[in-house]
Amino acid sequence: MKLLLFVSHSGLCSRRDAMDLIQGGHIKVNGVVIREPSSTVEPQKDRVYFRERQLSVKENIYIVINKPKGVTTTKEDRFAKVTIMDLLPTEYRHLNPVGRLDQDTTGLLILTNDGDLTHKLTHPSFHIDKIYIADLDRSLTNKDRVRLENGVELEDGKTLPCKIFNLEAGRVKINIHEGRKRQIKLMFKIVGYKVRTLRRVSIGNLQLGDLKEGSWRKLSNIEVGKLKDADKKYGK
Repeated sequence: MKLLLFVSHSGLCSRRDAMDLIQGGHIKVNGVVIREPSSTVEPQKDRVYFRERQLSVKENIYIVINKPKGVTTTKEDRFAKVTIMDLLPTEYRHLNPVGRLDQDTTGLLILTNDGDLTHKLTHPSFHIDKIYIADLDRSLTNKDRVRLENGVELEDGKTLPCKIFNLEAGRVKINIHEGRKRQIKLMFKIVGYKVRTLRRVSIGNLQLGDLKEGSWRKLSNIEVGKLKDADKKYGK
């Protein structure tokens, strides 16, 4: 197994972060610092460490949670009153959130120790649909909808094309492939709207459904399989 996969599959971090840790010299194999992510390790034989913590490949676990308002999407934050980990049993607190939801954004959040799936669901190049429902301070005009769908300039660059549907007065559905910090709220602010509430209702084929706020459940093998195949319609 490649060292990059071993570290990400250990539950320590995502695949992207594992790359940084390895190249930064933070991973040792049999007492030797290894900086090449493609180096091969034997899980049953080699001893892999991050600082003083020995890593091991664990069974992949997949959880979906309906994040409530006021909960911070992080594993550790001494300034946060409640983190997403506080909503989970102790045995699942090693899992990593797949992307983030702002503190005042609610809805579907996946947690897993599968670094490959995390990378696939969060990187915009895989074109995984993420659908949100937003309540605005006024009805969205067709002109502003088209402008948003074509992309608007934010401080960190222009947003990728998206799809927006008017559901009723002041309520819209947004389908995006990105996940920048506060992206949707900043997009609407650019064209003169305030997002009053924002809720994520789906990622790929996975729907939030009737899962109550603050509740969680494990994903079925079928659901996990569909998430892993969610990019195939784009030829990835």
